[in-house]
Amino acid sequence: MSERKSEGLAKVYASRSDDELTSAYATWSTDYDRENLSSGYCLPFMITAWIARHVRTGSGPLLDAGCGTGLSGPYLKALGYDEIEGLDFSDEMLALAEKRGAYARLERATLGEELPWADGHFSAFLSTGVFTEGHAPARSLFELCRITRPGGYGIFTVRDKVFETGGFADVFAELFARGVWQAVEESQLWRSYAIDEPDVLVRSYVFRIR
Repeated sequence: MSERKSEGLAKVYASRSDDELTSAYATWSTDYDRENLSSGYCLPFMITAWIARHVRTGSGPLLDAGCGTGLSGPYLKALGYDEIEGLDFSDEMLALAEKRGAYARLERATLGEELPWADGHFSAFLSTGVFTEGHAPARSLFELCRITRPGGYGIFTVRDKVFETGGFADVFAELFARGVWQAVEESQLWRSYAIDEPDVLVRSYVFRIR
């Protein structure tokens, strides 16, 4: 791993337990947007392109899974998505997301555990910067698919370094074998940060829920 310009990001990637990760985000929350945006963090904005390509406005609520400070919310609203809900495990990050005024509902929840929504509640879920080192496990996708309606979409990024080691390839294959989803689109690798952190690469995935 290259040296991190952002001390907050370094602490997040160095976390080895849920408690350490929660503490790292609580400490980082007030500087999160400023540090990330000064480094050219683009995931929350780029994901809106895939949402707009595949999900019609007015088709139902979207879930921003791992919404953090809610950077995606206002830009999704600007594109005409009026029903946006969000989840995150950090109370501090959720408090900042609420101030953006873009989310109809925000819930404290942890990816990888049971989520507080009924089957088929969402028209789509999106998640960026969450499936990465020391963060949400690949098995989170089972619950996210459960709460997304048939015909809806899962649109998310996965860090290159965890795709195989984190079991994403196996989970993708299992969800396909069970008939839960079908692949729609897979991007090339691209940079999470336009300015700093050149080794932080992700791939975007789009799946349609069956």
